[in-house]
Amino acid sequence: MRRREFITVLGGVAAWPLSARAQQPDRIRRIGVLMNLAEGGAEAQARIAAFLQGMQQMGWTERSNIRFDIRWGGGDSAKARANAAELVALAPDVILATGSVSVGPLLQASSAVPIVFVIVPDPVGAGYVNSLARPGGNATGFSLFEYGIGGKWLELLKQIAPGVTRVAVIRDPAISGGLGVFGAIQSAAPSFGVEASAVNVRDASEIERDIAAFASNSSGGLIVTASGLANTHRSLIIALAARHRLPAVYFQRVFVADGGLISYGPNYLDQYRLAAGYVDRILKGEKPADLPVQAPTKYDLAINLKTAKALGLNVPNTLIGRADELIE
Repeated sequence: MRRREFITVLGGVAAWPLSARAQQPDRIRRIGVLMNLAEGGAEAQARIAAFLQGMQQMGWTERSNIRFDIRWGGGDSAKARANAAELVALAPDVILATGSVSVGPLLQASSAVPIVFVIVPDPVGAGYVNSLARPGGNATGFSLFEYGIGGKWLELLKQIAPGVTRVAVIRDPAISGGLGVFGAIQSAAPSFGVEASAVNVRDASEIERDIAAFASNSSGGLIVTASGLANTHRSLIIALAARHRLPAVYFQRVFVADGGLISYGPNYLDQYRLAAGYVDRILKGEKPADLPVQAPTKYDLAINLKTAKALGLNVPNTLIGRADELIE
């Protein structure tokens, strides 16, 4: 995001009182931001806006007492490594990192620069922190979910499409979450009478080819697990699910808003707003090692009834009653 674009975003936020700004140090503080999405998307811009607004509410404003350096990875691991090295070289006061594809390279690049992460599944299992209560290193933040959520996604798929006996799990094999969630789904699959297989989400041609091959046999469904690449290829995945008439469960509401069937997961924008609070505390002298990793307290269920009708599915009243959002 260019500097003038930050000004545009922040211009829509009410000015923070001068008294709050006066409490901050006079020098300009530097914040690195490593995103796992491509820059141009609406979802990417919404996440950045949520973080910037959270920072302004803490008294930190661009051009006044803080500077942002943002790098966009688009889910690409090689690009994330290059961006991580570049941000660390700028010697920022703290770095906000999105997803495992960003956090891993940053921790390899520096064990000293404070890191606040968001949207990271199982940061303990991934080796990013020693424990949730006491991270112990230079990173802390907000976890996305435990791998066991894969079983919940499978349960939702069977509830909305009971005839599914085969599921393709779309995952990024380059991140720990992609491997861990697929393992959880594999473990739960026999209890639901389902056979699970993996579809890697590396590039568009591979996704299209593998989903077409999977859909050549009947009784199939999809589970799309969390990754920057899944977001990058969101429109393609939703279109392929519709083309091949595959009921699909997604990890994030935005997929359902764009025409996907059903999603279950935490509110991503909330994590960026909360991350601003941790960045603020670190800028004021607290250490990541002493700030506990926080897990979501609420998971939202969204269902696109129009998509369900197009697939010939009757959504059970139990699911409708539990849904936080119904799109018609």
